[in-house]
Amino acid sequence: MLKAAETVCPEKRQAFANISLTRNTVADRISDLSEDLGSQLKRKVKSFIAFSVAIDESTDITDIAQLAIFIRGVDDTLTVTEEFVELVPMTDTTTAADIFKALIGALDRVGVDWSRAVSLATDGAPSMTGRKAGVVTKFREKVQTANGGRDFWTFHCILHQEALCCKSLKMDNVMEVVVQTINFIQSRGLNHRLFDSLLREKDHNYGLPYHTEVRWLSLGAVLRRFFDLREEIKQLMEKKGKPLLEFQSTEWMQDLAFMVDVTEHLDNLNKMLQGRSKVVTQYYDSICAFKLKLSLLETQLAGGDAAHFPCLKDVCATQHAAGMKRFKDKITGLVREFKQCFQIFGELEKDFKVFCLPFTANASDLPVNIQLEIIDLQCDSDLKGKFAAAGLDTFYQHLLPGYPNLTTLAAKVLCM
Repeated sequence: MLKAAETVCPEKRQAFANISLTRNTVADRISDLSEDLGSQLKRKVKSFIAFSVAIDESTDITDIAQLAIFIRGVDDTLTVTEEFVELVPMTDTTTAADIFKALIGALDRVGVDWSRAVSLATDGAPSMTGRKAGVVTKFREKVQTANGGRDFWTFHCILHQEALCCKSLKMDNVMEVVVQTINFIQSRGLNHRLFDSLLREKDHNYGLPYHTEVRWLSLGAVLRRFFDLREEIKQLMEKKGKPLLEFQSTEWMQDLAFMVDVTEHLDNLNKMLQGRSKVVTQYYDSICAFKLKLSLLETQLAGGDAAHFPCLKDVCATQHAAGMKRFKDKITGLVREFKQCFQIFGELEKDFKVFCLPFTANASDLPVNIQLEIIDLQCDSDLKGKFAAAGLDTFYQHLLPGYPNLTTLAAKVLCM
């Protein structure tokens, strides 16, 4: 109609443009878009020489479990494709068998070649990781049946693990008081208004956010605000006849300050681990760096030095307390938790080193099938220059087709 209006009555074109499309037309267009996206994904999946899957099961506000499925694959040109496959509603039970059936159905619909699967990442729930009947076990059996028993890697999502490591601090004496106080202020209209009025008097432009377990980064934000507004919170609670006795405790205030500092370190790591189009070795580097930072913090706290704990340093200075050494044990526990949670990366460390530093790898330490290729690569001046200029995600494209075993290794790492 718009095309015809341009010719017949151009002055009336806007009137035609203002006519709303029917709901059936809109629905048809959405359906067409969906089918087109689905067909594009199927074409890409068929070209994958290696792919990995990530799944996460969570419950929505209507109490229906939703299984989110993602795929990351590499084609024969070593181009990486990372896509959301499907959100599968689990309206009944969410046993390992149910999740496995939904996962296999979704991947079969996009036409994956099971022999090319490299790894599976899950949220670490018991139904996912059960040794005998978990989704991970069933998925591995299916893949290894298809690929002849070759290696298949399973990961507990790095972000989930980092959040679980944070919980190992077990500072419930702090969190219970913080959450109860925030709920008392924020969930009652009068208290909320009085607190906002108090903040305006002191020229504060922000209030207290709620803390939710699902949103991991909320913990650091909540603790930081609580710490920054502790004087105003103390005033309000005294005015309401509910004084916080913990504010008079030197030890509790130190615990609060320590929690603020350590969660900020963890939040910084969390942000580094987020984002699309990253290679798994970058995540591994971030985790290794954080473990070294924790070792440094542990040593410094053992000597009573809180150089990287500004809030703790501030509280200890103002209250003339010397209790920093007891927090060394908390950091020691965190170091132990990180080592335990990320053990699987130790098994992949050799492959990661070859992938990241192919020109410095010692050929005699590597698998036989890539030894000669590594020597050829290390003597190629042209490729040395390209390695310095290109990123890890694109460098290995320059090796095609002359280094089949090295590019196969690169494809596996790139798709994880």
